[in-house]
Amino acid sequence: MKRFAQVGLLVLGGLGLLHTSLFTDEYLRLVKAGMRPLLVASGVVLLGLGVTEAWASRRRPDQHDHDSGHGHEGEREEGGGGHGHDHSGVPRVAWLLFLPVLSLLFYAPPALGSYTASREPAKAVAVQEDAFDPLPATSPLPITLTDFTQRVQQDKSKAIAGRAVVMTGFASPAAAKDDGWYLTRIIVSCCAADASSVKVLVHGVAAPKSDTWVNVTGTWHAGGTLGTSSAAVAVDARGVVKVRKPSNSYMDALPLG
Repeated sequence: MKRFAQVGLLVLGGLGLLHTSLFTDEYLRLVKAGMRPLLVASGVVLLGLGVTEAWASRRRPDQHDHDSGHGHEGEREEGGGGHGHDHSGVPRVAWLLFLPVLSLLFYAPPALGSYTASREPAKAVAVQEDAFDPLPATSPLPITLTDFTQRVQQDKSKAIAGRAVVMTGFASPAAAKDDGWYLTRIIVSCCAADASSVKVLVHGVAAPKSDTWVNVTGTWHAGGTLGTSSAAVAVDARGVVKVRKPSNSYMDALPLG
């Protein structure tokens, strides 16, 4: 690839990373919040390399032309008629490298949502080794989807029975055999490539449009034996309220407000 194209890729890549990670929250659609310093550092490095390469190129044009002249003369002498080949052109496919770089500046891909969640089973939540703490008396009780799942399937005290809870997530479709729809959260360990989902099946209310973020208020939907792995991770909803999508959607957080 010609030098000016290499410089352009480095500079645009650096500017794109800095724009996405410093001036917007769009980087949270791809990686965890803790990765921000690394993105900023990478942007600074790419921009610095691009500027350095551009400066070096300005200081070497005469030497480059001189070397090129000797090279062409040698080709004519050895080839007996100037049949040397110029390989300095940029392969057409190489220009496609600019597309992902420009997307950092002008278009950020949407965060993962119902399309991804509907194509994989719910994540198996971790086993709670210690005894569960008593639940606060608040009603409805704000709780994450992960904590609700653990309480339903692991809490031998069955403290969740009959308790009104409120959880936040986005709507995703359930399988045809299921009566209801899923309240869903997508969780990442590092970046969108390792995403997994946690889901609670919602009964009793019509499903919102897929990817709509909502607060769901309800009680545990009886099914299986509460406090064991056979218990249904589901709620009988008595209220669904549309809420704003959180800026950091790749975490299982308590409802706001």
